[in-house]
Amino acid sequence: MKTLLAILLAAFASVAIAAPPVPIEKPAPPADLKTPPADAVKAASGLVTKVLAPGTGSDHPAATDYAHIHYAVWKASDGSVVDFTRGHLMAFVPLANLLPGMRDALMSMVPGERLRAWIPAELGQGRIPANDRFVTDLELIDVVHPPTAPADVAAPPSDANVTPSGLAYKVLRPGTGTVHPGRHQTVVVHYSGWSTDGEMFDSSVMRDEPAEFALDAVIPGWTEGVQLMTEGEKARFWIPSKLAYDNKPGRPKGMLVFDIDLIKIK
Repeated sequence: MKTLLAILLAAFASVAIAAPPVPIEKPAPPADLKTPPADAVKAASGLVTKVLAPGTGSDHPAATDYAHIHYAVWKASDGSVVDFTRGHLMAFVPLANLLPGMRDALMSMVPGERLRAWIPAELGQGRIPANDRFVTDLELIDVVHPPTAPADVAAPPSDANVTPSGLAYKVLRPGTGTVHPGRHQTVVVHYSGWSTDGEMFDSSVMRDEPAEFALDAVIPGWTEGVQLMTEGEKARFWIPSKLAYDNKPGRPKGMLVFDIDLIKIK
Protein backbone atom coordinates (compact mmCIF):
# COMPACT_ATOMS: atom_id res chain seq x y z
CA MET A 1 0.00 0.00 0.00
CA LYS A 2 2.81 2.42 0.86
CA THR A 3 4.43 1.72 -2.46
CA LEU A 4 1.21 2.44 -4.32
CA LEU A 5 0.69 5.65 -2.34
CA ALA A 6 4.23 6.76 -3.12
CA ILE A 7 3.65 6.11 -6.81
CA LEU A 8 0.39 8.09 -6.77
CA LEU A 9 2.01 11.00 -4.92
CA ALA A 10 4.94 11.04 -7.34
CA ALA A 11 2.58 11.04 -10.30
CA PHE A 12 0.52 13.87 -8.78
CA ALA A 13 3.68 15.88 -8.12
CA SER A 14 4.87 15.47 -11.70
CA VAL A 15 1.50 16.67 -13.01
CA ALA A 16 1.46 19.64 -10.63
CA ILE A 17 4.98 20.72 -11.58
CA ALA A 18 4.41 20.47 -15.33
CA ALA A 19 2.71 23.85 -15.77
CA PRO A 20 1.38 24.71 -19.22
CA PRO A 21 3.71 26.90 -21.29
CA VAL A 22 3.08 30.62 -21.01
CA PRO A 23 1.92 31.94 -24.38
CA ILE A 24 4.25 34.49 -25.95
CA GLU A 25 2.52 37.79 -26.54
CA LYS A 26 3.14 39.14 -30.01
CA PRO A 27 4.05 42.82 -30.28
CA ALA A 28 1.23 45.11 -31.39
CA PRO A 29 1.82 47.03 -34.61
CA PRO A 30 2.61 50.73 -34.25
CA ALA A 31 -0.05 53.36 -34.90
CA ASP A 32 1.87 54.71 -37.90
CA LEU A 33 2.22 51.26 -39.48
CA LYS A 34 0.64 52.16 -42.82
CA THR A 35 1.77 55.78 -43.12
CA PRO A 36 5.16 57.07 -41.94
CA PRO A 37 4.95 60.35 -40.01
CA ALA A 38 5.86 63.64 -41.66
CA ASP A 39 9.17 63.85 -39.79
CA ALA A 40 10.38 60.44 -41.00
CA VAL A 41 13.43 60.45 -43.26
CA LYS A 42 13.18 58.94 -46.74
CA ALA A 43 16.33 57.69 -48.47
CA ALA A 44 16.86 57.55 -52.22
CA SER A 45 16.48 53.76 -52.00
CA GLY A 46 12.91 54.14 -50.74
CA LEU A 47 13.76 53.19 -47.14
CA VAL A 48 11.95 55.38 -44.62
CA THR A 49 13.22 55.71 -41.05
CA LYS A 50 12.39 57.50 -37.84
CA VAL A 51 14.55 57.57 -34.71
CA LEU A 52 12.48 56.54 -31.69
CA ALA A 53 15.25 57.02 -29.13
CA PRO A 54 18.80 58.34 -29.69
CA GLY A 55 21.76 56.08 -29.09
CA THR A 56 24.54 56.44 -26.57
CA GLY A 57 27.34 55.06 -28.76
CA SER A 58 29.14 56.31 -31.83
CA ASP A 59 29.97 53.09 -33.69
CA HIS A 60 27.92 52.48 -36.85
CA PRO A 61 27.93 48.83 -37.97
CA ALA A 62 29.26 48.03 -41.43
CA ALA A 63 27.78 45.48 -43.82
CA THR A 64 30.48 43.00 -42.77
CA ASP A 65 29.82 43.37 -39.04
CA TYR A 66 27.62 41.45 -36.62
CA ALA A 67 25.23 43.00 -34.12
CA HIS A 68 23.11 42.21 -31.08
CA ILE A 69 19.63 43.56 -31.66
CA HIS A 70 16.03 43.52 -30.48
CA TYR A 71 13.48 43.71 -33.27
CA ALA A 72 9.89 43.29 -34.33
CA VAL A 73 8.66 43.13 -37.93
CA TRP A 74 5.11 43.59 -39.23
CA LYS A 75 3.46 43.58 -42.65
CA ALA A 76 2.23 47.09 -43.37
CA SER A 77 -0.83 45.86 -45.29
CA ASP A 78 -2.50 43.99 -42.43
CA GLY A 79 -0.36 44.48 -39.30
CA SER A 80 0.46 40.78 -39.01
CA VAL A 81 3.67 39.91 -37.17
CA VAL A 82 6.45 38.58 -39.41
CA ASP A 83 9.04 37.96 -36.69
CA PHE A 84 10.25 39.36 -33.37
CA THR A 85 12.75 38.72 -30.60
CA ARG A 86 11.18 36.93 -27.64
CA GLY A 87 11.16 38.60 -24.24
CA HIS A 88 14.51 40.02 -23.25
CA LEU A 89 16.43 37.75 -25.62
CA MET A 90 18.73 39.42 -28.12
CA ALA A 91 19.41 38.25 -31.65
CA PHE A 92 23.02 38.00 -32.82
CA VAL A 93 22.94 38.68 -36.53
CA PRO A 94 25.42 39.05 -39.39
CA LEU A 95 24.33 42.19 -41.25
CA ALA A 96 25.30 40.55 -44.53
CA ASN A 97 22.48 38.00 -44.09
CA LEU A 98 19.70 40.51 -43.41
CA LEU A 99 17.17 41.94 -45.84
CA PRO A 100 18.83 44.90 -47.58
CA GLY A 101 16.35 47.34 -46.03
CA MET A 102 16.95 46.09 -42.50
CA ARG A 103 20.71 46.09 -43.07
CA ASP A 104 20.62 49.68 -44.35
CA ALA A 105 18.56 50.74 -41.35
CA LEU A 106 20.98 49.14 -38.90
CA MET A 107 23.97 50.69 -40.63
CA SER A 108 22.49 54.13 -39.92
CA MET A 109 22.23 53.38 -36.17
CA VAL A 110 24.55 53.54 -33.18
CA PRO A 111 24.43 51.36 -30.03
CA GLY A 112 21.54 52.21 -27.74
CA GLU A 113 19.45 53.67 -30.55
CA ARG A 114 15.87 52.61 -31.30
CA LEU A 115 14.55 53.17 -34.80
CA ARG A 116 11.47 52.40 -36.86
CA ALA A 117 11.92 51.59 -40.54
CA TRP A 118 9.44 51.20 -43.38
CA ILE A 119 11.05 48.81 -45.88
CA PRO A 120 9.73 48.75 -49.46
CA ALA A 121 9.44 45.54 -51.46
CA GLU A 122 12.45 46.60 -53.54
CA LEU A 123 14.65 46.24 -50.44
CA GLY A 124 13.09 42.98 -49.32
CA GLN A 125 15.09 40.51 -51.42
CA GLY A 126 11.87 38.83 -52.60
CA ARG A 127 10.50 38.41 -49.06
CA ILE A 128 8.15 41.42 -49.18
CA PRO A 129 5.12 41.17 -51.51
CA ALA A 130 4.90 43.73 -54.29
CA ASN A 131 3.14 46.95 -53.25
CA ASP A 132 3.56 46.08 -49.57
CA ARG A 133 6.11 47.05 -46.95
CA PHE A 134 7.66 45.56 -43.86
CA VAL A 135 7.72 47.85 -40.85
CA THR A 136 10.36 47.07 -38.25
CA ASP A 137 11.23 48.43 -34.84
CA LEU A 138 14.95 47.96 -34.19
CA GLU A 139 17.11 48.42 -31.12
CA LEU A 140 20.85 48.18 -31.66
CA ILE A 141 22.46 46.79 -28.51
CA ASP A 142 26.06 46.62 -29.71
CA VAL A 143 28.27 46.04 -32.72
CA VAL A 144 30.65 43.09 -33.08
CA HIS A 145 33.44 43.53 -35.61
CA PRO A 146 34.80 40.32 -37.15
CA PRO A 147 38.35 39.59 -36.00
CA THR A 148 40.87 40.81 -38.56
CA ALA A 149 43.98 38.92 -39.51
CA PRO A 150 46.97 40.01 -37.39
CA ALA A 151 49.65 42.06 -39.11
CA ASP A 152 52.15 39.35 -38.13
CA VAL A 153 50.01 36.44 -39.34
CA ALA A 154 52.60 35.29 -41.88
CA ALA A 155 55.34 34.57 -39.34
CA PRO A 156 56.13 35.06 -35.65
CA PRO A 157 57.73 38.44 -34.86
CA SER A 158 61.23 38.65 -33.42
CA ASP A 159 59.92 39.30 -29.90
CA ALA A 160 57.76 36.14 -29.83
CA ASN A 161 58.66 33.37 -27.40
CA VAL A 162 59.50 30.00 -28.92
CA THR A 163 59.29 26.71 -27.03
CA PRO A 164 61.54 23.68 -27.72
CA SER A 165 58.71 22.09 -29.73
CA GLY A 166 58.67 25.03 -32.16
CA LEU A 167 55.51 26.65 -30.79
CA ALA A 168 55.77 30.45 -30.93
CA TYR A 169 53.61 32.72 -28.80
CA LYS A 170 53.18 36.29 -27.64
CA VAL A 171 51.08 37.60 -24.75
CA LEU A 172 48.59 40.18 -25.99
CA ARG A 173 46.99 40.84 -22.60
CA PRO A 174 48.25 39.65 -19.20
CA GLY A 175 46.01 37.37 -17.20
CA THR A 176 44.27 38.18 -13.94
CA GLY A 177 44.84 34.72 -12.46
CA THR A 178 47.92 32.84 -11.32
CA VAL A 179 46.92 29.22 -11.98
CA HIS A 180 47.80 27.46 -15.24
CA PRO A 181 45.53 24.69 -16.59
CA GLY A 182 46.80 21.13 -16.68
CA ARG A 183 46.83 19.06 -19.85
CA HIS A 184 43.80 17.02 -18.71
CA GLN A 185 41.70 20.00 -17.65
CA THR A 186 38.88 21.68 -19.53
CA VAL A 187 39.03 25.36 -20.46
CA VAL A 188 36.54 27.96 -21.67
CA VAL A 189 37.98 30.22 -24.36
CA HIS A 190 37.22 32.65 -27.12
CA TYR A 191 39.45 32.15 -30.14
CA SER A 192 39.99 32.98 -33.77
CA GLY A 193 42.23 31.06 -36.16
CA TRP A 194 43.91 32.06 -39.42
CA SER A 195 46.11 30.42 -42.00
CA THR A 196 49.30 32.33 -42.80
CA ASP A 197 47.70 33.96 -45.86
CA GLY A 198 45.32 35.79 -43.49
CA GLU A 199 42.22 33.70 -44.17
CA MET A 200 40.17 33.13 -41.00
CA PHE A 201 38.94 29.52 -40.86
CA ASP A 202 37.25 29.49 -37.46
CA SER A 203 36.19 31.86 -34.71
CA SER A 204 34.11 31.40 -31.57
CA VAL A 205 33.71 35.19 -31.51
CA MET A 206 31.60 35.02 -34.65
CA ARG A 207 29.37 32.38 -33.09
CA ASP A 208 28.83 34.69 -30.09
CA GLU A 209 29.58 31.82 -27.72
CA PRO A 210 32.79 30.82 -25.93
CA ALA A 211 34.11 27.36 -26.71
CA GLU A 212 34.84 24.68 -24.12
CA PHE A 213 37.64 22.19 -24.74
CA ALA A 214 39.45 19.45 -22.88
CA LEU A 215 43.14 20.22 -23.43
CA ASP A 216 43.96 16.58 -24.07
CA ALA A 217 41.43 16.48 -26.94
CA VAL A 218 42.74 19.30 -29.12
CA ILE A 219 45.72 19.76 -31.45
CA PRO A 220 49.13 19.50 -29.71
CA GLY A 221 49.85 23.21 -30.19
CA TRP A 222 46.73 24.09 -28.22
CA THR A 223 47.48 21.52 -25.53
CA GLU A 224 50.93 22.99 -25.00
CA GLY A 225 50.08 26.63 -25.55
CA VAL A 226 47.00 27.03 -23.37
CA GLN A 227 48.88 25.46 -20.45
CA LEU A 228 51.18 28.51 -20.58
CA MET A 229 48.23 30.84 -19.94
CA THR A 230 46.29 32.01 -16.90
CA GLU A 231 42.66 33.09 -16.65
CA GLY A 232 42.04 36.48 -18.25
CA GLU A 233 45.08 36.20 -20.51
CA LYS A 234 44.95 36.68 -24.25
CA ALA A 235 47.79 35.31 -26.37
CA ARG A 236 48.68 34.75 -29.99
CA PHE A 237 50.14 31.40 -31.05
CA TRP A 238 51.96 30.45 -34.22
CA ILE A 239 51.50 26.69 -34.38
CA PRO A 240 53.69 24.78 -36.85
CA SER A 241 51.99 22.16 -38.97
CA LYS A 242 53.40 19.24 -36.96
CA LEU A 243 51.67 20.66 -33.85
CA ALA A 244 48.47 21.49 -35.75
CA TYR A 245 46.72 19.22 -38.24
CA ASP A 246 49.91 17.97 -39.92
CA ASN A 247 48.39 18.58 -43.38
CA LYS A 248 45.56 16.09 -42.86
CA PRO A 249 42.95 16.14 -45.66
CA GLY A 250 40.01 18.42 -44.98
CA ARG A 251 41.85 20.35 -42.27
CA PRO A 252 43.58 23.75 -42.37
CA LYS A 253 47.08 23.22 -43.68
CA GLY A 254 50.48 24.58 -42.78
CA MET A 255 51.29 26.81 -39.84
CA LEU A 256 48.18 28.15 -38.11
CA VAL A 257 47.82 31.34 -36.09
CA PHE A 258 45.41 31.55 -33.18
CA ASP A 259 44.36 34.39 -30.89
CA ILE A 260 43.15 32.71 -27.71
CA ASP A 261 41.42 34.41 -24.78
CA LEU A 262 41.39 32.13 -21.72
CA ILE A 263 38.15 32.88 -19.90
CA LYS A 264 37.98 30.06 -17.36
CA ILE A 265 39.76 26.92 -16.17
CA LYS A 266 37.31 24.21 -15.08
